Formats: sequence, C-alpha cells, structure tokens
Amino acid sequence: MEKNIVHFDLDTFYVSVERLKNPLLLNKPVIVGGISDRGVVAACSYEARKFGIHSAMSSVMAKRLCPDAIFIKGDYESYTQYSDMVTQIISDRVPVLEKASIDEFYVDLTGMEKYFGCLKYSTQIKNEICKETGLTISFGLASNKTVSKVATNEVKPNGQCHILAGNEKAFLRPLSVSKLPMVGSVTGQTLRNMGIQNIGSLAEMPRKMLESVFGKNGTTLWERANGLDNTPIEPYHDKKSISKEITFDKDTTDVNKLKAVLLKMVEEMTFELRQKQQCTGCVTVKIRYSNFDTHTKQFNIPYTTDDQTIIDKVTELFEKLYDKRLLIRLVGVRFSKLVQGFSQINLFDNTAEMAGLYQAMDRVRIKYGSRLIGRAFGMVLYSNRKPRFIRKSNYQSNKTPIYR
Repeated sequence: MEKNIVHFDLDTFYVSVERLKNPLLLNKPVIVGGISDRGVVAACSYEARKFGIHSAMSSVMAKRLCPDAIFIKGDYESYTQYSDMVTQIISDRVPVLEKASIDEFYVDLTGMEKYFGCLKYSTQIKNEICKETGLTISFGLASNKTVSKVATNEVKPNGQCHILAGNEKAFLRPLSVSKLPMVGSVTGQTLRNMGIQNIGSLAEMPRKMLESVFGKNGTTLWERANGLDNTPIEPYHDKKSISKEITFDKDTTDVNKLKAVLLKMVEEMTFELRQKQQCTGCVTVKIRYSNFDTHTKQFNIPYTTDDQTIIDKVTELFEKLYDKRLLIRLVGVRFSKLVQGFSQINLFDNTAEMAGLYQAMDRVRIKYGSRLIGRAFGMVLYSNRKPRFIRKSNYQSNKTPIYR
C-alpha cells in the first residue's frame, strides 16, 4: 500500500507565540533567547533571518548583525501550552501521530485517501490549527518522513506541498545537500569537499564509496538522497520525565536566589504534573559551576505532586551538592519515574489541607498563568515581568504546489 506521510511544522513557533501575546512585534526582527552576552539565539523571526541570524548563534554576533533586533527572554510555559493545544488538535483527527519536537509532528494518513483525500484532509487540519490557536503551520505530504520534511521546509512559512509518489527523486535532485535532515555542518562540508553540492549528485554516488567515507551513515545518506526512507511513525506518548533549568546572566553564590529559583521550578513542574494527573517518584538536582563542572544528585521519593514534599527534598539535595567556594552558572531540577495517578493523602498530617490549597492555586494558574501565584520566596523571580495579552491572527490560505 502506498504510504501517505504528512510532516507538520509550526512557523517560527517561539516568535509566533510571542507575537500572539504582543502584536507590536509583528513585522519586526525578533529574537527569542540570547538576552545576555553569553546567551545564544533560541529562535528568530524571518525578518531577523534576513540579516544572517539563525538559531544557536551567539547573542553577541546576533546583536552585531542586527542592532535593531528585539530580544525576548522567552516563556517556555506559553510555548508548552500552545504546543499541547496543537498536539491535541492533530491527535483528535488522525490515526497515528508522532510528536518529533515541541513544534514538529509526523502523521500517517495511509489508507485515508479513499475516504477523505490526504491532501484535502491535511489542509483541513492546517486550517483548524490556525483557527483554534492563531498560529500558522506548514506541511509536506509525501510517501515517507524524509521527503515530507524536506517538502515542508521548502514551502515555509504558511505553505503546503504534495510530492506525488514516484516523484521523490525529481523533487530532491536540485536541492542542496544541506536540505537533507541528517546532513549537518560537518557532513555537509565533507560532501562539498568531495564535490557534491546537490542531492542529485549525492544520489548518483556509488553506495560503497559513501559507506567507505561515512560508515553505516553512508548507506542512509544514499537512501535519503534517492527518496527512500522506511522509518516508521512512532506513536506519540507521554514524556517519561520533565525538567527545568536556568543559566544565570552572571555567575552567583547567592544562596537565597538559588533556592528561590529551585522552589519556583518545583512549583511550575508540580502544577504541570497535576494537570496531566501524574506523580513523580524521583527528583534530581543539577548544578553547573563557573568552570563548567556539572554535578547532579537524585533521590527516590513516594509518588507525589505535593509541592512542599518535593521542595524539601530538592533543597536537601542542593545543600549536599553546593560547594560554597565556587560560583554557580546553572541550576536545574528533573522529575522522573512519572506515573499516572494522584498524590495519596495522609490522614495524620496536613496533606489534606494542602491538597485543597494546591487545587485552589491551580485554578488561579489555569485562568491567569502559573507565574501569577506561588510562594513569596519564589515569586521574586517574576515580580518585574509585565503582563502580556493573547490574541488570534487571521488565516490566509496558500495554494498547494504539486510536483509531478
């Protein structure tokens, strides 16, 4: 049976979410991340890309290339919420979904062409995402994951593309080898040194020659260049762990600040667990010093989402890790051994009362955002943040190019 694989990719996702919250950012060079001189660009708008800026670039270089760029710290909470919204929309409408990243999805529509028409159905999903979230999304429809992903990248932003079966090689042939998903900077440079500039030239290379240069990856390169990819869709499943970490603009030994950061991380993560009706059975604390030495400690706990129980354990782990002689560059917390369920209430302590308090606080967070309420010791982190407002943008459909 002929495969029908769709690759969905949200357009400049982080930037688009920030623009929904603040319309004044529209049509301006926007960079998410890289606030400090030691930071890096997490994402950037198409307006910023015109200056040569790209993700993973140092903030110093980005500022040099575009002095007028607007730098935003980023709000992972909002990005996660919007990603979850899109995930829910897609998963409610397709038989098999693979969530490749926070803003990227693969869908297997094989067999549905007889009933809906895969291109028409994919377009309906695209339109529904824009209508419900205000975000634009692009997609490529093809016979496998590699070709569909390349197709998506060719029509971004807010585009869609259908590569008909049998035309994979013709579509890929003129494109640069850097367009193949598995070709990074090192592999790309090696191929260029071999005189291989486009995918068509790579497809014509003897497979054994590529194997001699790249090993097993040489076979995969040859297959991808010829439009072949049997990689299956891996059904979406819940995360086995969640984590948060923060790199400070300036290395610090301020213990109160460090503990406040850890406390607020725990509050946000336990809120996330309660929303998913999950508990954690293991907590890990991570510290990275100014010399980049990184240390972690973890501890198994009874399955819970109780803030105070976890805060106490995180504080204990931090105190065991902390070397007062060294400046700290980064701290983080991870919850693992996640299971479905609720925290058990102990009748012999105050957990019943605290459970009621957490429920009341969660209702406020759901309505107004998780950073609006919490323990005073941790709230100091967000006391200077300005509120932002969310609006939806209008959708404009694009015509679908079909490669025959």
